[in-house]
Amino acid sequence: MTGPTDPAAPTAPAAPPASGAREPEGTAPLPAPAPAPGDPDVDARTRRVRRIRRALTAVAVLAAGVIATAALNSGSHHGYLDPRTTDPFGSRAVAELLKERGVSLRVVTTAREAADAAGPRTTLLVTDPDRLGATQRGVIRSAIDLSGGRTVLVAPSSHSLTELSPGVQTAGDADTEHPAPGCTLPAATSAGRAATGGGLRYTTTLPAATACYPSGGDPTLLVLPTGPTGGDTVLLGSETILLNESLADEGNASLALQLLGSRPNLVWYLPSLADSDPDTAPSGEDKSLLELVPAGWSWALLQLLVAAVLAALWRARRLGPLVTEKLPVVIRASEATEGRARLYRKADARDRAATVLRAATRERLAALVGVPHTQAHDPAALAPAVSARLTGEPRDVTALLFGTTPSDDAALVALADHLDALEREVRTS
Repeated sequence: MTGPTDPAAPTAPAAPPASGAREPEGTAPLPAPAPAPGDPDVDARTRRVRRIRRALTAVAVLAAGVIATAALNSGSHHGYLDPRTTDPFGSRAVAELLKERGVSLRVVTTAREAADAAGPRTTLLVTDPDRLGATQRGVIRSAIDLSGGRTVLVAPSSHSLTELSPGVQTAGDADTEHPAPGCTLPAATSAGRAATGGGLRYTTTLPAATACYPSGGDPTLLVLPTGPTGGDTVLLGSETILLNESLADEGNASLALQLLGSRPNLVWYLPSLADSDPDTAPSGEDKSLLELVPAGWSWALLQLLVAAVLAALWRARRLGPLVTEKLPVVIRASEATEGRARLYRKADARDRAATVLRAATRERLAALVGVPHTQAHDPAALAPAVSARLTGEPRDVTALLFGTTPSDDAALVALADHLDALEREVRTS
């Protein structure tokens, strides 16, 4: 009698089921065998996945760097001559110095806001007079005449001088970058040399005008009394003295503070696109596509361009020496000829077939009878030479070699036979 089975005793593996036998219900199927470590398909998939992961990682790092660079470079950018930006071409520095001197600053972007804010205790700074349209120039001119305060026009050209400052004309570009004051204006004499010579010069016949900082005999800074209320207009030929990057040069800071800080209030007018007049805007205001891109994003676009070039070089096809490739199918010449003949027959191209047959025969006959290759298709040169080699009954060689198109397939076959017989006879003669 057999005793109870010891649970700890090893058991023999179950025998595999016989062919066609069903496994008991509830039994889990056996797992598929794991691929061998050296399987080439598995290795290829692994390498492909690794390459994709490296490419995605590189793209993610590059995108993060581009976004971070653009954010750092464009976070405080508000525009050219903007008192809120710290960019080299902004004017945050002079605005902060004016605030320390007790001058209140207000930034406006429309001509109507600028005119409403102008007054006897206000300095109105127009950063880009040439951008203004005709209507906006009229509004600013009325403010100049009626406000009784100071108006500073930055680098106005002849386009805007006619309405904003009658009696003043431009005299070309200044040729001295840091001219001396050359006048008795207190603001100029205390500031000394300043970078007013990087822009335009002016001429005027107005008797009460004060001309300062001459370059080539013409002033780059004009102070004109305007209106009956005691105001004045300052024409500044260059905006350099207001920029962050050049405020500390020479007497730029002193001159800028005295010109803009003579009144307790300063209205900083940045003309917007809504104030521009596209029909009368000067051609110098046209900007290229790159100039319209914000400064911070220019570096981002450059980095994207470099990344695109590197990616193209990385993934481009390597052009090495030519290698021979075995064709999958080798076709015999006779089969190709038969296939082309069937195409001719299907298209009823007896004219084309006859022309090919005759042309090939003429070229071979010309070589046999000594006719130059250039005259192989000339009946006057080839036909007599071929006829001279024939020994049998006379035949019309010209009609055979240069005749008309066969009327049917039987005539085409007969033509091929006659051409073959003619060539055979000439070869054996």
